Amino acid sequence: MLGGFAKISPTDINGSRAFLRPFLKMGGGKTTAGRALDCGAGIGRITKRLLLPLFETVDMVEQSQSFIDAAPQFIGHDAERVERFLCCGLQDFVPENGRYDVIWAQWVLSHLRDDDLVSFLQRCRTGLAPNGVIIVKENVAQGQEIVFDDDDSSFTRPRAHMEEVLAKSGLTIIKKEKQKGFPKDIFEVYMYALQ
Repeated sequence: MLGGFAKISPTDINGSRAFLRPFLKMGGGKTTAGRALDCGAGIGRITKRLLLPLFETVDMVEQSQSFIDAAPQFIGHDAERVERFLCCGLQDFVPENGRYDVIWAQWVLSHLRDDDLVSFLQRCRTGLAPNGVIIVKENVAQGQEIVFDDDDSSFTRPRAHMEEVLAKSGLTIIKKEKQKGFPKDIFEVYMYALQ
């Protein structure tokens, strides 16, 4: 899931928690820590290390059935708090209206073309509970050009382009922050909170 950069996982999780916590009631915010959705969940790294420690329950959506099948064992005893293991690509995923306090999408949206990403985010907006928030955490390219990766068919968008696409969804960026502490030889990573 981290493409050979497993050593950055603790830094990644700590940065994500620090970014998310102020939105939650436990951190002084307005968002309930009831149910979260992990988008492009893989075997559940984010579910296990970030979301389950903060939320009562989590749903996971992942297009690879083999990852879904491996997730309960990877997550361990807390897998009983994963309510739904959903095998579906994000371009086709339709969240239940008002179901989620937080929708988390990390290192997966680069696999969606701009129009599919806009549509996905619009559907996610209807999936939010009152005071819910969508968190996007993605690589961003330097300069003005989109970087296409032939190995995994992903599009790394420049930050300005990424923010333009997020805005087209009708959502508002209420907070953004660069992930700190990552190696200098990888793409910069930005986190966005959307409502």
